[in-house]
Amino acid sequence: MAEISPLRRRMIEDMTVRNLSPATQQSYIHAVAKFSRYFGHSPDRLGVEDVRAYRVHLISKGLSWASLNQIVCALRFFYGVTLGCDTIPERIAYARAPRKLPCVLSADEVVRFLEAVSSLKARVALTTAYAAGLRVSEVIGLKAADIDSDRMVIRIERGKGGKERYVMLSEQLLGILRSYWRLARPESFLFPGRDKDKPIEQTVLHAACRSARAAAGIDKRVSVHVLRHSFATHLLESGVDIRIIQVLLGHEHLSTTARYTQVSTHLISGTKSPLDNLSLEVTPPE
Repeated sequence: MAEISPLRRRMIEDMTVRNLSPATQQSYIHAVAKFSRYFGHSPDRLGVEDVRAYRVHLISKGLSWASLNQIVCALRFFYGVTLGCDTIPERIAYARAPRKLPCVLSADEVVRFLEAVSSLKARVALTTAYAAGLRVSEVIGLKAADIDSDRMVIRIERGKGGKERYVMLSEQLLGILRSYWRLARPESFLFPGRDKDKPIEQTVLHAACRSARAAAGIDKRVSVHVLRHSFATHLLESGVDIRIIQVLLGHEHLSTTARYTQVSTHLISGTKSPLDNLSLEVTPPE
């Protein structure tokens, strides 16, 4: 096993004391390591111009805006926190990603999709994701103790940014989870992996999504996050206040949640056009 350099160890310690999630830490370390390998120098010997050249290289390779911004976050942390260079992070700007509307399934498509998932464990996990609007990391991290049937809530211990929150526990989902528990008897994690003491891998749920989408004959791209988008949009269309949806999703800013108003067809079709308030004849009467 290769020895960890003092610089990497310091960065890991900096991330740990700031309570960054293990996944975020791994992502940041990987990003800084690739940056260092590209130039063949230790990252503490590289500067802002090197960062600029590296970003130009990544864009030329067709890297997505989301992936590019993840690297920006890592480099801003490395220079600003680990190296203590206060002026450098503000010079490493985030990429302005094109704003796309989220993909959303109809209620009928959700039913077809979930019924097409072949594995019981994956089907119940994906049903839970839709029923509570969970991220994939939140689904796989669930434990039996997080299901509070007395208060009819689900505890999300580590949401995005390590934040804890509660979401509703659907009556129908509770029945599904009880049936699943009787059959599977999970001990620690609600959806264990091959090692019962570890959760199911995210890749397993992603693969289940791809297979079920094909089996259900759905043309749209379907992922765990699309189920989360569908959860939020369906709540909005049923009249739930957007501020409640914000809390359920664990969004820090209401503006993030507000984009679902742009894909809610019920809200769009139910909005009266200003033309309807006018007495206007455009075409000659017959």
